[in-house]
Amino acid sequence: MDPKRELSSVDLAAIVRELGTYEGAKVDKAYLYGEDLLRLKLRDFDRGRVELLIEVGERKRVHTVAPERVPDAPGRPPSFAKMLRNRLSGANLAAVSQYEFDRIVEFVFEREDGTTRIVAELFGQGNVAVTDGEYEVIDCLETVRLKSRTVVPGSRYQFPDSRLDPLSVSREAFDRTLADSDADVVRTLATQLNLGGTYAEELCTRAGVEKTLAIADADEDVRDRLYGALNRLAADVRGGSFEPRLYVEPDHGDDGVDADGEGRVVDVTPVPLEERANLAAERYDAFLPAVDDYFFRLELDDGPEPASQRPDFEAEIAKHERIVEQQESAIEGFERQAAAERERAESLYANYGLVDRILTTVREARERGRSWEEIAERFAEGRERGIEAAEAVVDVDGSEGTVTVEIDGEHVELRVEDGVERNADRLYTEAKRIEGKKDGALSAIEDTRETLAEIEARRDRWESGEDEKPAEEEPADDHDWLSMSSVPVRTDEGWYERFRWFHTSDGYLVIGGRNADQNEELVKKYLEPGDRVFHTQAHGGPVTVLKATDPSEASAPGIELPETSLAEAAQFAVSYSSVWKDGRYAGDVYAVDADQVTKTPESGEYLEKGGFAVRGDRRYRRDTPVGVAVGIQCEPYTRVVGGPPSAIEGHAETTIEVEPGRYAQADVAKRLYRRLRERFADESFVRKVASPDRIAHFLPPGGSRISEE
Repeated sequence: MDPKRELSSVDLAAIVRELGTYEGAKVDKAYLYGEDLLRLKLRDFDRGRVELLIEVGERKRVHTVAPERVPDAPGRPPSFAKMLRNRLSGANLAAVSQYEFDRIVEFVFEREDGTTRIVAELFGQGNVAVTDGEYEVIDCLETVRLKSRTVVPGSRYQFPDSRLDPLSVSREAFDRTLADSDADVVRTLATQLNLGGTYAEELCTRAGVEKTLAIADADEDVRDRLYGALNRLAADVRGGSFEPRLYVEPDHGDDGVDADGEGRVVDVTPVPLEERANLAAERYDAFLPAVDDYFFRLELDDGPEPASQRPDFEAEIAKHERIVEQQESAIEGFERQAAAERERAESLYANYGLVDRILTTVREARERGRSWEEIAERFAEGRERGIEAAEAVVDVDGSEGTVTVEIDGEHVELRVEDGVERNADRLYTEAKRIEGKKDGALSAIEDTRETLAEIEARRDRWESGEDEKPAEEEPADDHDWLSMSSVPVRTDEGWYERFRWFHTSDGYLVIGGRNADQNEELVKKYLEPGDRVFHTQAHGGPVTVLKATDPSEASAPGIELPETSLAEAAQFAVSYSSVWKDGRYAGDVYAVDADQVTKTPESGEYLEKGGFAVRGDRRYRRDTPVGVAVGIQCEPYTRVVGGPPSAIEGHAETTIEVEPGRYAQADVAKRLYRRLRERFADESFVRKVASPDRIAHFLPPGGSRISEE
């Protein structure tokens, strides 16, 4: 019998009930092991130290764990763990709940500065999403983009579609569900009633019903017995009448007796199962310690080596396979886009006379002094009279000097001042530009596949015993920098630090110009294929570049930049623009690819120093909120950092947020300096790395104030 590696909905109902007794416990720290194991260290007033594990990888579980079984602190905490520490340190566990009857557990933490929710998804690929009190996603271990739901930073968290709750189903709904099924009884209970395999089989056993009985042969008596067994199980779970059992299967050695005297764990349940009557059962007074024992012994059963000593090749392989899938999807998208642009260009030539009449009509009307509104009205009148050219016109945009026509079922935007040939040539040029992105993506996917092959080769060498030495781990970063009497100063000034800059939550570098000269330099010297450029609609914004790679590395066109980084770069662009200086709290930002930016103006136009021209479509982010935090980074280097709060909180030991206000930049810098100095026991350290001048370096132009004041 294969051991259970994922908790069921019934298991989670029992766990949530017992975890509710820990409400009020305070969070000390958060740790992330690998990419799927989260540990929260809490302190309960009555019971002292409480360790909570959430795992969403191969094993999917949520439970407390005995302190002596807690894994050693991992190496330097990733940004996800740092973000949790900043949001949860000192917060109270306010509530624990199971979403409907799904394998989803939600933890609510309260602190004076706000609410944080952690949603653990223990199904499918598994995920942990961290949201604010309004369910806006702050970060998540895995981004989800499906037709039915989206879970990405910056979006509102979406729960999966509701499913039938078997513990509260009415008799009518129960009968209707069985009647709609064409499977056997056990499969119907497992899938249509969402009981899962183990409890579907248990229900059949308790009701004395043959599991393989066709649902069509389940008469009234069979349904009565099944519904009665379901109600009894529901009463135990809803009422908390638990009698936990840990089930053990004998692990016979060569001599026919148990190899270790205990056997192999195969299941743990909150109630005794008749289905497991043939197995040895260990009784527990509570379900949480039973689950802790089960997974601890399961790990021992899985192999003599602790999992932490073996590199997680599978996670790395899965990660790069996902990247390959994204790159393949991007390539297919580029191919479709390029083909569509060529088809639009060819349709212009195929309908040359019609298109030429439309463009000529608009140009002549403009020459006669007609307004764009009048031209649009004339086309509308022509559509009513059935004039072919007017019927083809979809939109007239005077602000851009364009007219959009529908040809062969496709909408094509035409520049009125250009003839048919120049409009078609523009579409052909766009198709070539997109094909260039495809070529870059093809090169990038080859690099990813090479990396994937290297990881698989290392895994094979490890498993064959050729490479048993684990990678050297970095020392655990468990320093309480704020309390240390002496913080070592470690400096390493990067090439980008003379610009405005920050690193996103995902580790990507964002740089922005401080003036026209730096804007000019960024576009001419540091803009590479694969980078993304952001700029505000408001005048006076910096050129903001989200770097796909470091200038010392090969460019990476076609790379899929994370949504978190895109959102943070947009917030950076609007925060350091005139939007902040004008005292506004949001503004519009557009993003373009690096190859859309040029220093060559259109014929008859002139570009000022620091300006640039954009070819092609702009992707807008409307009403992007301003937001800046300033903090002190202690590891790996000691320095002041500043930028979007969500990014800075993950890189700094302590941060303070600012917002548009009436205080001059120098005055706010002094206030921040005093506050930061008060937070460190080693005040001399703050004086060395965070003078008011250095802090002012990260403040937006114009007036500001500390947010909490």
